Amino acid sequence: MAQKKSSRSGGRKYSRRASQKVEKNMHEMKRGKLRSGRSGKKVTSRKQAIAIGLSQARREGAKVPSRGRKRASSSRSRSRSRTQSRSRSRSRRSR
Repeated sequence: MAQKKSSRSGGRKYSRRASQKVEKNMHEMKRGKLRSGRSGKKVTSRKQAIAIGLSQARREGAKVPSRGRKRASSSRSRSRSRTQSRSRSRSRRSR
């Protein structure tokens, strides 16, 4: 016997409003009308269009899971390794 969820969203991970935002952004991207935030460049990536739709829905208060925290730490470690490799290459040049 399946129990009915008490929440109005019906156990959805993303709300209907969030999926509508993503769908709208996908259509805009396909028509070539979707632009990114600060730079205003045309969005060509499907993943970027989804991310823009989710962030807009998040701003409007729709039910969207929070962003993962692993990305920030991995980007920090990537930049740290990049600076270390640069310093190594500089020390080799000076020899």
